[in-house]
Amino acid sequence: MSDYLLQMTQISKTFPGVKALDDVRFEVKKGEVHALIGENGAGKSTLIKILAGMYEPDQGATFLFEGKDAQINKPIDATLKGISIIYQDLSLFSNLSVAENIYIGRDSGKKPWKKVNWNEMENVAKKALQELEFEIDVQTPVEKLSIAQQQLIEIARALAFDSKLIVMDEPTSSLSAGEVEKLYRVINKLKQRGISIIFVSHKLKELFAVSDRFTVLRDGKYVGTYDAKELDEDQLITLMVGRKVLYEKNTEKGLAGQTLLELKGLTKAGNFKDISFELKAGEIVGITGLVGSGRTELAQAIFGVNKPDSGEMTLNGESIQIKSSEHAVKKGIAYIPESRKTQGLILRQSLTNNISLPILKELRNGFGLIKRKKEVDLAKHYIDTLDVRPAHPHRAAGDLSGGNQQKVVIGKWLSTKPQILIIDEPTNGIDIGAKTEIHKLLRKLAAEGLGIIVISSELPEVLAVSDRILVMRHGKIAGELDIAEATQENIMNYALLGSKASTLKKNVQASKEVSV
Repeated sequence: MSDYLLQMTQISKTFPGVKALDDVRFEVKKGEVHALIGENGAGKSTLIKILAGMYEPDQGATFLFEGKDAQINKPIDATLKGISIIYQDLSLFSNLSVAENIYIGRDSGKKPWKKVNWNEMENVAKKALQELEFEIDVQTPVEKLSIAQQQLIEIARALAFDSKLIVMDEPTSSLSAGEVEKLYRVINKLKQRGISIIFVSHKLKELFAVSDRFTVLRDGKYVGTYDAKELDEDQLITLMVGRKVLYEKNTEKGLAGQTLLELKGLTKAGNFKDISFELKAGEIVGITGLVGSGRTELAQAIFGVNKPDSGEMTLNGESIQIKSSEHAVKKGIAYIPESRKTQGLILRQSLTNNISLPILKELRNGFGLIKRKKEVDLAKHYIDTLDVRPAHPHRAAGDLSGGNQQKVVIGKWLSTKPQILIIDEPTNGIDIGAKTEIHKLLRKLAAEGLGIIVISSELPEVLAVSDRILVMRHGKIAGELDIAEATQENIMNYALLGSKASTLKKNVQASKEVSV
């Protein structure tokens, strides 16, 4: 009997003008965690979508599951074979309960008039959640859950299907460090039960923590498959990008100019309290802290989405109350939210339509119609300036890799000519090569005089781009660090203890990878 659960060979996929996969092979053993890695655009998502039955491969592909020829022509075929896909972008029904979301689809292929067994639904949901060590009322509507909780519901749904193979695409992107540790324990339990897992992540520490083997793709081609014990991080990065990539602490502090923004005692009940700091032209202020510390809520308050209860905001020396996001844009504030796919872009629209969206009023002629040439020229300017690839203004945003999508979102907001740019998790779900490009771009924009606030859970990222770092804890600023004195250790001490004392070396060492 074969040791392999899944064997895919000669997998190619051609889209108009693009060969996304070129003769790729991918094999997963029973009961192993197999990392599928590569830069954005390497072909990982395409390969997963072929496995999920969403894409049909080019002619000549071979596909074995449990040693037998397998035909997966549509998503239900994958589900019935015991293959579950947990995508990075959540696919839950927000108006349904936790139990309904976990159970939905279990009756696929059965009689369409079969009545719903509500007791069975609750029991299945509770069992799956218990495996995740996640306590929640299964009747809770999903729309009332945090993003991190919704991510856990996605994983519970896969467990409820008794899957033989689970694909986890960036499963920890919205999880706290504690929730990530829980996920690791769940993954180990699944391995012990003989379940195979395909793990897709850009967080290298995470990959080495859970994976038995790695398969590396580059530019749509198969590079190789390696035992995790054979590689270190530097070797893995070189295999992914074909070159050595440095991800180092920022040592060249920007030349700060005049004060653009000043907050004094900004407070929003249940979100943040007594927030005070300044942002100067030409500097990058990093904001980090544990998930739920109020970072995003603070950014949304500055942008007029989450209005504060009290406190003062000063813009260019004048006291101001931002009444709405439109008001914020008029005052020169731009905000790039955490989820580029659900909040930053209209994926089916072209790069041109996305980039021009915030300033459509400025592109109208006397009859109220959009000046199309001016709109395309605007898009081309930012596509060239930000090095978006492929550089085609009429290409759909959803066709681009994560790193290039993020560049389009940045271009979209730069088109408003802001003086302040707030960017939440700027490289979430982006490979390390694209991360360094985004970091260089942010430093370049700051050098040109933009004041930038970067919110990030990744400590290496905060250290790589910031001039000053604010650490939030329980909705308050627990500490402020100049980049010269900032380390992962003292950031974590502020985030966990609210002080700079170096008493958490063991905890910090365990959490250095990636997220706070």
